[in-house]
Amino acid sequence: FKLAWKMRKPRDRADLTDQDWAIVTPAFVISELKESFQIGFILFVPFLVVDMVVSNILMALGMQMLSPTTISLPFKVLLFVLVDGWFLITRGLVLGYQQ
Repeated sequence: FKLAWKMRKPRDRADLTDQDWAIVTPAFVISELKESFQIGFILFVPFLVVDMVVSNILMALGMQMLSPTTISLPFKVLLFVLVDGWFLITRGLVLGYQQ
């Protein structure tokens, strides 16, 4: 709220309250962006671990010319399906709106 309030011109600030759309909309967008980056990071880390493990295994086997991305993609999809990724994402989004 403070950031949206500070972005307004000084003459416009006097008339604003916490319930005005000019304050609520930017605050909502910023909070949703924050949530989306957190969800993205939580999704990214396990996939990064899968990439690192597959790369290390391929290097240990001496297969430097084989792309780790090609090999790790099925494992990433399998991991996402096994942990029921869509349910976790939608549950997190729905619970984010409940109080």
